[in-house]
Order: sequence, then structure tokens, then C-alpha cells
Amino acid sequence: MAPGEVDDGKPRGPLTGVRVVELATVIMGPYAGAQLADLGADVVKVEAPGGDPTRHFEPRRHPGMAGAALNFNRNKRSVCLDLKTGPGRDALLALLGTADAFVTNIRPGALGRLGLAYADLAAGHPGLVYVNAQGFRSDSELGDNAAYDDILQAASGLVWLNEQATGEAYYVPTVLADKVCGLFIVQSVLAALRHRDQTGEGQHVEVPMADTMIAFNLVEHLAGASLDPTEEPGYGYPRVLSKQRRACRTADGWMCILPYNDRNWRDFFARAGRPELSADPRFATMPARVAHADELYGQVRELTPQFTSAQWQEFCDRVSIPAHPVYSLQEAAESDYARQGGLVRTVQHPTEGACRLVAPPVRYSRTPPGIYRQFPPVGADTAEVLAEAGFDPARLG
Repeated sequence: MAPGEVDDGKPRGPLTGVRVVELATVIMGPYAGAQLADLGADVVKVEAPGGDPTRHFEPRRHPGMAGAALNFNRNKRSVCLDLKTGPGRDALLALLGTADAFVTNIRPGALGRLGLAYADLAAGHPGLVYVNAQGFRSDSELGDNAAYDDILQAASGLVWLNEQATGEAYYVPTVLADKVCGLFIVQSVLAALRHRDQTGEGQHVEVPMADTMIAFNLVEHLAGASLDPTEEPGYGYPRVLSKQRRACRTADGWMCILPYNDRNWRDFFARAGRPELSADPRFATMPARVAHADELYGQVRELTPQFTSAQWQEFCDRVSIPAHPVYSLQEAAESDYARQGGLVRTVQHPTEGACRLVAPPVRYSRTPPGIYRQFPPVGADTAEVLAEAGFDPARLG
């Protein structure tokens, strides 16, 4: 598909033919469902009366159709069910009878009260891939605690990492835990479907956000603690935690410049008029540079203001030093690079008019994903989907 082209309404992608029932709200679960839907899965979003809370975020043109929800829930069909009623629960069970996977971020206690825990469904749906995600492991003392992105940033050490690097215990200004865990949900669904294809067996997969984010953060930050947690430097990757690891001021703006190997550093220091620094024992080797990261990055930030951003970019490109100007979100979304790649696509929504959606970023040579269905009003597809499942929509009253 050419960049910017609107899809033709037909699901496509490697998951075409897979049905996913999504019982999830806000960001983590719906983000996972959107990834699966982009890949061609028929994702049926089950919403309570009133709809997913993200429908009511601002800005929005009409009630229940917030801009954020249009992105988190594109390519899905909406079914409205009151699961606290017998007919509503029966309708969901009928839907699950047609599903390959069930994705939910409802807490374990609430699922149990609704009779929708894995133990309640496994016997009647032996091939179902059941994936639930919540803040903490269900078998822990925190299993039923409420948890949102900020809480998980704190529980996983991410806020501490920010404090170590900057002196301030702040949250990363994006819903990082929700989105990372959403991607782990997608990975889990795909892996479990592969197992089912080989064996016919469904299974229960739990994605605890705390565990997922602790593991995510420890990949590099277990560091010295992987050998002995009582010895320095212990937890934390020193280079990344350097208080001087920041964007660099240039003569006319800001840039990120990251010389990496020995040659990069020799070239950088020569261009900056300080060639002798490449022979400084603190900066001559990679281990030395990591050990003296504060001093190294401090030197870089002192040297970069002598040239413009364009001059630095031309030089860095020429000698293969990674570098890029600091973009605002608008500049990133509207850059030539993003535009040529069709990363933000303008489409015509049947009720909301022209709106912009984030296009699938991964490119497949044989089974390209796409945006083929706009997010509908609450319950717009209830009758159609329930009829496909052999359930009479009239039973809902």
C-alpha cells in the first residue's frame, strides 16, 4: 500500500482468520488488541454500557469518540454487553466459543466474581488462548491491587532510575508500562497460538505488569549486580545513568550526538578542535569511557555549541557517527521521513470526519498489515457479531 493510501475495508495481514475477543479498557489491553487487529485478526471489543473510558477523553468531536480511542481501537468491532446479567454473560460465552484468543486486563478477583476466570472457562473452551494482564501476579499478596502506569513505573525501579540520572524522581512522560506490557500481551498471544496450532491445546497466559517491567528494566540495569549485588557498581548501567547524558546545545538548537567506537570518538574530538582528548586515558577505550561517562558527556556538551545543528549533522553523517536533531512530537510526526513512510495517515471516519491515525510501523513483504476498519460507536456491531456466534441478540433485551 502506498503511503497515505486508505485501506479498502478488507482485513489483511498474517493473522487473517484469527478471532480475538478483547475484554479490556484504557490503554494496555486495547493497545494489544489494536496490534493484533492491525495484523488482520478479527478483534471483537466487548464493552460495558457506556463504553471504554478512553472514549470520553479529550479532545473529541462527539460523545464517546475521543481521538485517543480512535487509535487504540481501530480495526475492531464493538459489542456492548452487561456482564453482570445472565444474558450478557451467556452472550460472551457464545463469543468465546468462536474465538481463538481472549485478552483481558480485568483484575483476577473481578474475573472470578463474573465467573470468567480461566478455571471457569477452560473445560468448555479447551482450545482457547486465555491471556490476562494486571498489575501484579495473581498468586501474590498484591494480586488484586489496583495498578496503573505510574504505579508500575514506581514498582519496577523506573522512577528510581530517573532519580539516579537527574536527581528528580519523575515518571517517564509516556504510558511506558502500559505500552510495553501491551506488546508482551501480543507476544504471548502469538506464542500460545503457535502452541495450539501444533497441539490443539489452549492455555492460560498471565502477563503481570510488575514482573514484565522489572524484567524489562533489568536487561541492562542488572549490570554489576548480576555478579555480586553487594559490590559497586551494583544495580544500574553507569553510562545510561550519567547525569551528563543529555541532549547537546549547538550554535542554533539541540542535537543528540553519540560517538560509539574508538574511531567515532577520534573523529568527533578532531572536528571539535580537541584531538588530544581521544588519547586521554579516561576516553581512549570503551570501558574507560563507561567508567568516566560524566566527564565524557560533559566534554561533549562543552564542545558542541561551536557549530550549527546542520553542520554537525553533515559531519556526523559523513563519518558515520550516530546523530539527530531534537524533534518535537509534531516535528517527528510530520518530518519528511515520517511522511514518506506513511507513519501518520489521514482517513475519513464515517462519524468523525477527517482524523489522523498512527499506521502500523512494521513492514511485511508478503502479508502487510493495514487500517481497514474505523472505530465504531459503542455496541455498533453487537447484533452482527452475536448472530455470527449463534446467539440471538434479542435475548439481551
